[in-house]
Amino acid sequence: MTAAWTTSAELRAQVLRRWDKGELLAELASPGKLFPLRLSLRGPTSSELSERFDEVRAWTTGLQQGRDQGCRLVMRELHHRVIGRNSLPGEAWVDTLDEALRWIGKVRDARAFRALLDATQLQPSLLPWLQKQPLRALALAEVWPRLLDVVAWLLLHPRPAIYLRQVDLPGIHSKFIETQRGVLSELLDLALPLEAIDATASGAAQFARRYGFRDKPQRLRLRFLDPAHTAWVPGTDADYTLSQAAFASLATDVRRVFITENEINFLAFPPAAASLVVFGAGYGFDALAQAVWLQQRDVHYWGDIDTHGFAILDQLRAHLPQAQSFLMDRDTLLAHQAQWTAEPQPTQRDLPRLNEAERRLYDDLRWRRLADEPLRLEQERIAFGCVERAVTATLR
Repeated sequence: MTAAWTTSAELRAQVLRRWDKGELLAELASPGKLFPLRLSLRGPTSSELSERFDEVRAWTTGLQQGRDQGCRLVMRELHHRVIGRNSLPGEAWVDTLDEALRWIGKVRDARAFRALLDATQLQPSLLPWLQKQPLRALALAEVWPRLLDVVAWLLLHPRPAIYLRQVDLPGIHSKFIETQRGVLSELLDLALPLEAIDATASGAAQFARRYGFRDKPQRLRLRFLDPAHTAWVPGTDADYTLSQAAFASLATDVRRVFITENEINFLAFPPAAASLVVFGAGYGFDALAQAVWLQQRDVHYWGDIDTHGFAILDQLRAHLPQAQSFLMDRDTLLAHQAQWTAEPQPTQRDLPRLNEAERRLYDDLRWRRLADEPLRLEQERIAFGCVERAVTATLR
């Protein structure tokens, strides 16, 4: 049989594609104009009827089997001068959603989806989500009742100001909520009033802030560098970790604050009078920005000499405009040429907060004027004697 003639299996495949697109389940959620559904049907021409009569008859028989399973055929009259008038399938239809589901073997799945629809009647604002995401909802069938419980709880307790761990619902723990943050965000955005949502927070990482839960506080690690500083805990090396709020309210008489992104540099940072060093790795600068007292201190940022190091410096100056770069100059770079490595995925965007010397060096790096490949000098590769001399220079 020629491939140009539509088979019963191909007709079924057309219906199955409608399932895969979610259209059949969407029809359950909101019956529309999908049915009766006409399928694409290609049949033999008049000349093929006479030349391949037996194959045409076999093709017709095969389509009859599809008709028995849920496909309705509309016959067309074909006239031929030799063999006369013959009736062949001209259109293929599936008249109802139930027939379509039976034909592709999805009755049980459809029944499960109907149960989801019934369970969601108490939260009608979520029904449009089921219509738009029916296959995804079906995949969530096992946890759907618990998702609805979380939505209902937040409707009763908007912006609860507690940790997720404190949500007291039968069968629901914080790990469940954390695992389902993506879908819960979509549901809560539909169900909650606008005043219960912080629109400035988005993404799974900001789920708690978006819906008014308490979030794990950011923490900063610092070391007091002045040997004369009295340790808070006697007998220690003055290495402390503070919450963001505690750091913001820190009462200290230090005049200089160094920020480094490398932990070993943080631990080995040389002594310096009236100074402390902050380990900034992974925290961004939100935690620093809330410490108003930093605005009255000399701030020195020590990052890698590469395009991203200067981008971080530029970002820091958005919060602390007085911040100065530390060991991120051309002389330091050229003095350590043997320690250069390649910078992966360099940035080329403009950095408006760099000073003139920094901008010239940044331009040389981003436009590869110093080497054929993007280069970097990582801060831990700088000779420690240079670090000590640079620290001493800041104390003058």
